[in-house]
Amino acid sequence: MASANKIFKNLYRDSVSLMQISARIAKTPGVAQAQAIMASENNLALLREAGLLAGAVEAGPNDILLVVQADNKTTLDAALADAEAALNEKPPTSGDARRHEPPRSIEMGIETMPGANLALISTPSDYAASETMKALRLGLSVMLFSDNVALADEIRLKRYAREHDLIVMGPDCGTAIINGVPLGFANAVRRGGIGVVGASGTGLQQVTCLVDRLGKGVSQAIGTGGHDLHKDVGGISMLQGVQALAADPATVVMVLISKPPAKDVADRILAAARDSGKPVVVNFLGADPRTIAGGNVRAAKTLEDAALAAVALADGKEPAARGDGAGNAAAPKPSAGQRYIRGLYSGGTFCFEAAMLTSEALKPVFSNTPVGSAAPLENVWRSQGHTLLDLGDDVFTRGRPHPMIDHRLRNERIAAEAADPETAVILLDVVLGTGSHPDPAGELAPVIAKVRAGAGPKPAFVGFICGTERDPQNLSAQEKKLREAGLTLASSNAEAVRLAIRIAAGAER
Repeated sequence: MASANKIFKNLYRDSVSLMQISARIAKTPGVAQAQAIMASENNLALLREAGLLAGAVEAGPNDILLVVQADNKTTLDAALADAEAALNEKPPTSGDARRHEPPRSIEMGIETMPGANLALISTPSDYAASETMKALRLGLSVMLFSDNVALADEIRLKRYAREHDLIVMGPDCGTAIINGVPLGFANAVRRGGIGVVGASGTGLQQVTCLVDRLGKGVSQAIGTGGHDLHKDVGGISMLQGVQALAADPATVVMVLISKPPAKDVADRILAAARDSGKPVVVNFLGADPRTIAGGNVRAAKTLEDAALAAVALADGKEPAARGDGAGNAAAPKPSAGQRYIRGLYSGGTFCFEAAMLTSEALKPVFSNTPVGSAAPLENVWRSQGHTLLDLGDDVFTRGRPHPMIDHRLRNERIAAEAADPETAVILLDVVLGTGSHPDPAGELAPVIAKVRAGAGPKPAFVGFICGTERDPQNLSAQEKKLREAGLTLASSNAEAVRLAIRIAAGAER
C-alpha cells in the first residue's frame, strides 16, 4: 500500500467542498482512502485516530492537507494530481468576463455586498467562534455550519446576538432555508405560509420536503444547531425563531422540531409558542404529547405527522387523527430465519425516529442513537437484533466524508447485512438537496440490485427519499432508479419504518 500527504499552503475550502473532493478521489479505482481537510489541530487528531496520519506534518489551520492511500505509486500520483486539479477549479464567472479579487475577510465581503445581513461561516472549529463574533459585530446574523464549538462560546455568541437583534443559527447548523434560498444541506421547496424552526438538520429537511410534496410552501426554515435546547443554552435561537415567525405576516403556521429539551427550556419554548397567536405544531421526538399539546399548540409524534398537521392547519382544518399504518406498499414474507431490521441511516434524526418507532413494536432493538427501550449497540461495526445505525456519527466519519456525500461505507455495510441470514429487511434513507451527493440513487441502486440478483434468501429493501422535484438530483429520477433496483419506497421515514416493522413482525409469527 502506497501513501502520501500533500499540503496546499494558505488555501481555504469549506467543509462541504472538502468532503466532496475527498469522496471524488476515494472513488478512484485502487484508492483505499482519501481525505482532504483544513489542517487544524482537531482535524489532524481525527486523522491520526483514524490511522491515516503518522508523525508531524508541516501544515497549519490555514492550509489544506490531502492524505491518500492507494494500491501503488502510479495510482497514488494520479489521485494526488486529480485532487490538486479539483482544489484549483475556479467557480464559473459572470458573463461580463470582468475578474474581481475574491473577498478574503468578512469586511471585504460586506464591501462587495453592502446589503448583506447574513454570514454563513464554515471554518475549522478553532476559529469558528471568533469569526462568528466578527460577523455579529458587523451587524450580520450568522449561520454557523462549523461544529465542535465549545458550549461556553455558543452561549456567549447567542446572548450577544440576542442583545443586538441578530440570530446565530448553530453551531453545527447544517440546514436552513432563508427567504427561499437553501443553505447548507437543504432542499428546493416552494415558498408558502409554513415556517419551521428546527434543532435537527435532517428533521427540518423532512418536514419542508413533505410540506412541498403536499402542495404547500415554506416561509422560512430556521436551523438552531443541535445544542440550542441544552439547559445551559436555554433555546435562545429557537425562541428567537418563534418570535420572528410570529411577527412574520407571511407565516400562518409554525412547526418546531427537536429531540426532547430540558423541561425548563421546553416550558419557555411552549409558552412562546402559545403566545404567538398562530397555530403551532411541535415535534419533540420521543416526548410525551400530553406534555406539549394545549390551546393553539398541537403535538406531533413523527416528522411526517408534523408536516401533515401543518398542511391541514394552513388550510384552516383541524389535523386528522392518524393511525400507525405503513401505506399501501406490500410487505414481502421473510424466508425462514430472517427476522431482524437493519437500518442504515445517513441522517441522525431519521435514525433516532426509527429507533423510537421500532422499539415501541419489537425487541430487542439496538442503536448508536438509542431512545425509548432501544439499547446502546455494543459494537457499532457489528449488528445485533434489530439494529438502527446513524452512519453520520463521528465514529464512522473519522477519515471519511459524510455518508450523504460518500456512499462507500454504507454500501459495504449493505453487503454485510445482506449476507447475514437473520436480516429480514434493510432500511435506508436517501437525502437529496444542496450539499448531498449528485446522484445517491446511482450509488445505491447497483449494490441493491447485486444483492437481489444473488443466490439464496434475500432481505427486503425498504426506504424513502427526502427531496423534491426541484432538487438538483430530481426526486422522480431518483425514485425510478431505486424502484428498478428493487427498493420498496415509502413516502416518509415513519412510513418506511412501519413497513419494515410489519415485515419483521411477519417473521416473528
